[in-house]
Amino acid sequence: MLTPGESNDDELLEVIKVGAVAYLSKNSTAQDLTQVIVKVVNGEYPIRDSLVVRPRAAENVLRQFQSMALVGKGLESITSPLTFRETQVLSYIAEGNSNKFIAQILQISEQTIKNHVSSILRKLNANDRAQAAVIAIRNHLLPEELEPKS
Repeated sequence: MLTPGESNDDELLEVIKVGAVAYLSKNSTAQDLTQVIVKVVNGEYPIRDSLVVRPRAAENVLRQFQSMALVGKGLESITSPLTFRETQVLSYIAEGNSNKFIAQILQISEQTIKNHVSSILRKLNANDRAQAAVIAIRNHLLPEELEPKS
């Protein structure tokens, strides 16, 4: 996602919420843009780099996850069960992977992944990918290896 002017931590948080895999300000150099494009093409998630150098933004993301976990949604709000494939896709989302990367791993098109993500969000009554992952973890909808350790 390319943003106008200087980037700020609140803007970065919003960009993460919508599921962007990369984040650059309009003031970024052509070299920065090229590097990010190469990373995305290779299935990487360069937005993580933005969090590493911006501890306040990383703290805000963590707080957002914590508040979603506290408020959360119970199983009663899940409209219908996830299919096996949707569970696979959601597992990869919970690990922080991009649609492109998930498509490569599952050997299906990126558009099919987008369709699965839309279905997952609808079924879990989630507003975004992060919230879907939190709901899935809280309700034990993912394989055990992705469940948080106590």
